[in-house]
Amino acid sequence: MISILIIMLIVFTMVYTMVPRENIFFEDSTYRKLGGKSDDKTEYVYSTWQKLGYLDYVRINDYCLTLYEAGSEDMVRAVSPDSQESQDFVALYTSKGYTVDKYLQSGRYYAYKDIPVINRMLSWLGSLIKIDTPWSVQDPDNPDLERKLYFGRTPTGGVALMGSGTTHKYLLYTDSHFPFIHQNIIKLNFGTSYPTYQGLDVISVLFQTQGTEVKRHVVFETGYEADSGINFGSLRYKPVLDRMDKKKFTDHYAAYDVRKNQPSMIGTSFIMGIFALMMAYLIGLPMGVLMARRKDKLADKLGMIYIIFIIAVPSLAYIYVFRYIGTTVFNLPSVFTTYGPEDIRSWILPIISLALPSIASLMLWTRRYVVDQMNSDYVKFAKSKGLNQREIFGRHIFKNAIIPIAQGIPASLAGCITGAIITESIYSVGGMGKMLPNAINQYNNVMIVALAFIFSSVSVLSVLAGDIVLTKVDPRISLSEKAGRS
Repeated sequence: MISILIIMLIVFTMVYTMVPRENIFFEDSTYRKLGGKSDDKTEYVYSTWQKLGYLDYVRINDYCLTLYEAGSEDMVRAVSPDSQESQDFVALYTSKGYTVDKYLQSGRYYAYKDIPVINRMLSWLGSLIKIDTPWSVQDPDNPDLERKLYFGRTPTGGVALMGSGTTHKYLLYTDSHFPFIHQNIIKLNFGTSYPTYQGLDVISVLFQTQGTEVKRHVVFETGYEADSGINFGSLRYKPVLDRMDKKKFTDHYAAYDVRKNQPSMIGTSFIMGIFALMMAYLIGLPMGVLMARRKDKLADKLGMIYIIFIIAVPSLAYIYVFRYIGTTVFNLPSVFTTYGPEDIRSWILPIISLALPSIASLMLWTRRYVVDQMNSDYVKFAKSKGLNQREIFGRHIFKNAIIPIAQGIPASLAGCITGAIITESIYSVGGMGKMLPNAINQYNNVMIVALAFIFSSVSVLSVLAGDIVLTKVDPRISLSEKAGRS
């Protein structure tokens, strides 16, 4: 946890102090549309900075609303730059350490104050976990909203714990989709993406399915029937209902996600990564053992040629070479989007390309560890006892050589989540690999912070998991200080 906190402090410091805050508007179409409207542009800029946690922003209008009713004559008079209320506003916020300035056109006052980096990080961490309760929805236009938890069923027949006054209608429910039991009670809150994927929270960007809507015939709560890709388990509270909402739903839980025909970004990367990992271990481990047992012979020399080639040649080069061979000789698609994720041919080249360096690494290290064990004294002693080569390899050499390899398995699994930047870019795979560099290029600070937290947490936990795996593989090793010393 301390490691993750240190990493996040570094990320927050870099993002919010070293990168000019004006850069976040480069990809913002709304900002460009404001053109020469200086007051509107100033209002939009400072409001956006406030949403992103850069500063605290207060307008004279906000101050006067605490004194007078909106739209009243007193309110109109008070926001005037020459009013006593404006002078009081300047004095008050200057004394609080705010910088007070004027809008260019109207001359009205506003004040702002930068938020320290450590405060931003603590605020972000404090709102990271969001628990859905019957008091989560605060809708002034619906004061009679009932607040309760109760059991019921989803429209698809699943058993559900339901809520009223909660953000989600179905807090805990079952359906036919893996993992079959789903929950909306506890959610991670990484904030809303900006400027790219504007309006979507980061979790939706990463985990929402992609592609086109998969429609099916459904019957809504009101009895209305239609072809829709609605995911009933995602129903959320919607303050203002339109005509179609009232036609489909009996309450305000009318916002929902739809099911699409392609995996999410993180799902695409994980599928590709897990198959590449399985391929790497199924090929790399046996080949490494074979090279060690045939040391300095043909199998060993051929394996070393492959390892040296992968290490020496830039990955960009050999992936393009491999793609050329795959497309010309085996007629496989050169990009993932040609057939899409539904066609197995789309996955073959990216998975093999991703597995190539892992195979070389496993071959190299397995060979080294096995050779080291073959030269150990206990192996010579086993031979003198009359054990044959197969028994020595099975009971002693491979068992000890696999220990450091096993420790790296959790880290390899973690790599499946983070994605592969080069491979996904070359094959145009819509996965996680492109997310972090794209977020950096587009100044999507919310996304950068979220991805840094996900990647650092997964990496740190994979190191811990690797140590735990090590203790299971080798009982002589213990994470306990007392056990280690005994």
